[in-house]
Amino acid sequence: MAIAQTRTSSATSRHAGSSTHGGQAVIGAGTRIRGRVTGDGDVTVHGNVEGEVNLRGELFIAEGGRVVSDVNAESLRIAGALQGDVTATGDVAILAGAKVSGNVRGASVTLDDGAEMDGRLDADFVLPRELLGGIGAHDEDGPTAHR
Repeated sequence: MAIAQTRTSSATSRHAGSSTHGGQAVIGAGTRIRGRVTGDGDVTVHGNVEGEVNLRGELFIAEGGRVVSDVNAESLRIAGALQGDVTATGDVAILAGAKVSGNVRGASVTLDDGAEMDGRLDADFVLPRELLGGIGAHDEDGPTAHR
């Protein structure tokens, strides 16, 4: 379950606009979190998060969601906006319409058509032989470039 240490615009609750559904925390549209978001579950962001994000689960930044933070997570899917560096132990998917500004490191990184990315990608990937020009190691799938 994800825990959010927050300062929100609402004085009535430290977790205003957040709810949990079956092991997933949801940060609702219109909610602004300034602080640290940590936890063992998945988090979906429809609102705004500014601060440190550390998850042992997936972070999904939905369309309209915005995160200004460095992110450490098992996996990450971005359909909204992210400003900060990403380190994921698993997959990172930057979906159509996403806007990312920062360096992204993951076991695999996909960048959909229509996504915007300003930063470095750091992942192992296979390049066609014609693009390598004789550089890199060869394996059964073809030449492999490393970071």
